[in-house]
Amino acid sequence: MERPGMYLIGYVLLICGLLAALWKMGVLSSIGTTWSVIAVVIAVGIGIMFAVTSRGGRDDTQIDRK
Repeated sequence: MERPGMYLIGYVLLICGLLAALWKMGVLSSIGTTWSVIAVVIAVGIGIMFAVTSRGGRDDTQIDRK
């Protein structure tokens, strides 16, 4: 069974890696702090939505008592 928390952690690490690469290339300094923060908030929000939806449906377990 897939764990939504692990998916979200992986997604956050991906965003951090992308931000580090953009910072190293100097792209973040040309964009500005406000837009960078807005983009990070949107990306984390999308990651949370994917983590919640990847959980799938619940399986109901039925116990037959005799």
